[in-house]
Amino acid sequence: MNEAAALPLVVLFGAITVLLVRSREVSWWIAGLIFLFGFYVGQTPAFFMISEFVNWVFTRFTG
Repeated sequence: MNEAAALPLVVLFGAITVLLVRSREVSWWIAGLIFLFGFYVGQTPAFFMISEFVNWVFTRFTG
C-alpha cells in the first residue's frame, strides 16, 4: 500500500477516533482503531507487515 492509498484510511480512522474519544467510550476495538490510526499516520518500519495483515483481514471479510 502506498502513501496515496493510505490517505483515505488515515482520514477514516481519524474521524472515527475523534468521534469515539468525544463519546468517552473506549473498549478493546476502539483501542485497535486508535492503534491503526496512529500506525497509518506514523508510517513506521513495520508498516508493510501490519498493512498486509489489515488487507488480509479485510479481504477475508469482504470476499
